[in-house]
Amino acid sequence: MNTFTAVFLTALALSTCVRLWLAWRHARHVQTHRDRVPGAFADAISIEQHRKAADYTVAKTRLSYLHIALETTILLAFTLGGGLQWLDDSLRGVSSSNMARNVVLIGAVMLISAALELPLDLYRRFGIEKHFGFNTLTPLGLVRDLLMQTALGLALGLPLLFTVLWLMQAAGPLWWLYAWLVWVGFNFTLLALYPTFIAPLFNRFEPLEAGALKSRIEQLLHKCGFTAQGLFVMDGSKRSSHGNAYFTGFGKTKRIVLFDTLLKHLEADEVEAVLAHELGHFKRRHVIKRMIWVFAASLGFLWLLSWLMTQSWFFSGLNVQSQGIAMALVLFFLVLPAFTFLFQPLASLYSRKHEFEADNYAARQSEAHSLISALTKLYRDNAATLTPDPLYALFYDSHPGAQQRIARLQAAAHN
Repeated sequence: MNTFTAVFLTALALSTCVRLWLAWRHARHVQTHRDRVPGAFADAISIEQHRKAADYTVAKTRLSYLHIALETTILLAFTLGGGLQWLDDSLRGVSSSNMARNVVLIGAVMLISAALELPLDLYRRFGIEKHFGFNTLTPLGLVRDLLMQTALGLALGLPLLFTVLWLMQAAGPLWWLYAWLVWVGFNFTLLALYPTFIAPLFNRFEPLEAGALKSRIEQLLHKCGFTAQGLFVMDGSKRSSHGNAYFTGFGKTKRIVLFDTLLKHLEADEVEAVLAHELGHFKRRHVIKRMIWVFAASLGFLWLLSWLMTQSWFFSGLNVQSQGIAMALVLFFLVLPAFTFLFQPLASLYSRKHEFEADNYAARQSEAHSLISALTKLYRDNAATLTPDPLYALFYDSHPGAQQRIARLQAAAHN
């Protein structure tokens, strides 16, 4: 065992144990508070609804034990177990083209990983989600989605993969910078294409009907100085009864999308408050700030990859003899999560900060009480736990806890 093998095993053991421990804490904490609705929600959420949210959360968290164990097993099998090297050896006769073999190797790793994780994903959707009344997708619909996602992934992903591999091979020492520029351009292209070309492949989007709600939203947009290509209702109910709303696109392609399930459960003033919150993200430039962080991190990771692929200990420490560009790319992104997991709380903290800022914006542009009412209904209808484990929430939650969030909005409503 060389030094890097020991470092990798230590990082993997630490991240796996912490993930399992946090999941165990979360399930235990939610179960302990199952029989008492927090005071701030006692008038709006019944004890039966609170218990349903607790049971739903515990079921999903317990399934995560298996996900964590499976992900760790797959990683060890591919690396120290010799799986990647075996795959590379097996594919040597597939084509005389190095580029083709590189693409096939990466595709094979992705396909094997997805196939091994599919049973747990199916159980989550058709077991847990179905049991708690959220899944509305049929098995045939799932097959259609998988085929569409695969076709779209090949159409968009293959050109990107070929370009990156070519740059790694032919662009010299600064390939990582050129690859990063391609990656940035690819993401902006996706942002432009998603609203009008990609999203409609999976869902139906209908213009929001004229009426009191549309007038109210248009007045809010005018008040906030926000222009959008249109207001649309999406048939989210074809897959799930969970409700949501979002903004998508940029520039002239910006559009506002409301799930039909959201409109079914919220009043007009509550929908307005939810959209005011989403507008807060745009007005406070949260989307741009997050993109900057993501692009900066990706630049750093690509530079790190460019260095690691020249180090023989990186490959030998993971039980790989082949030191090609595709193998370096696969190894890097397989092992990266084990080394970055402990930074997760920083990303979550940054996201929660943005959510509080968006709430404050919404409280000024609409009614804080309307947002409180909307959030309470969303917590109730989506069976979101009101009592997460504090440490688990610190690590994972991109949104503030329900009680903390409502308390701040109540304070804003009285100011």
